[in-house]
Amino acid sequence: MIGAVTALDFGPIVLGGNVFGWTADRAEGFRVLDAFVDGGGRAIDTADVYVAWLPGNAGGESETIIGEWLARRSDRDDLVIVTKVGALETRKGLSAANIEAAVEDSLRRLQTDRIDLYFAHRDDPDAPQEETLAAFDRLIRAGKVREIGASNFSAERLGSAAAIAEAEGLTPFTVAQDKWSLVERGIEVELVPALEQLGVVEIPYSSLASGFLTGKYRPGTTTESARAGNAGRYLEDPRNIDLLAVLDDVAADRGTSVTAVALAWLAAQRTVAAPIASARTPEQVADLLAAAQVRLTPQDLEQLSAATEPVSA
Repeated sequence: MIGAVTALDFGPIVLGGNVFGWTADRAEGFRVLDAFVDGGGRAIDTADVYVAWLPGNAGGESETIIGEWLARRSDRDDLVIVTKVGALETRKGLSAANIEAAVEDSLRRLQTDRIDLYFAHRDDPDAPQEETLAAFDRLIRAGKVREIGASNFSAERLGSAAAIAEAEGLTPFTVAQDKWSLVERGIEVELVPALEQLGVVEIPYSSLASGFLTGKYRPGTTTESARAGNAGRYLEDPRNIDLLAVLDDVAADRGTSVTAVALAWLAAQRTVAAPIASARTPEQVADLLAAAQVRLTPQDLEQLSAATEPVSA
């Protein structure tokens, strides 16, 4: 193990900020953020590209809402603010020049003097990893960033970045962020073993599979949601329908929600520091935070895992 161990405390759940400026406007976003922190949450994840996919948006809308909310509070030191660089069309890639420009944009929008965890949003094969890591290292030495992470990297590229950081005396990636849930388990084959070897922790995104793992998407039902198309496709796999039945049983046995069980399963996985999950309303926040109170038995974990075990694992 190379030993890149994070010093960050993410709390029980990381609140996903991709909904702010999209399915949750500024006022509702403030209420969600208040409910999350008041309920014991501390880590908030966003990105400069959120929510550039909406017509008329330029990116940074989520960061701006979070920044305006932060400016009204006095507990900045108690919070972990996470954002990303590399995916926004106008600040694309992981060159040193782009990282240095993008971090200033994000700091301004977030109205803070430092980013607790700054992610490379996706790998950039056109930027030498030595250049990327050196740029991140300078930000850390300048106090603008506390730790750095890698999102959507392959095991091979994560390993080469770790080797370069060690050889060059640069700050390594300490946290990864990848798609992982009970219905998206591909990273368990190669990436999770690599994370363990490197001492890198995971904060998975899409942990509720666009809402599918809340249990509201069922065969023969219609749900009005901006994510209904993405969530509905999981019904095409019979194993996922079987999984819903297992989730229902475990949730009933534990006296909690399907959402909380799905998140608790992910939180129990090796390398996971905390799952990322979004909420459009303050009422949805309670279900997310309830996952921290769920104590799944080894039998529960085995039943849930078996339903969607990766074929090649």
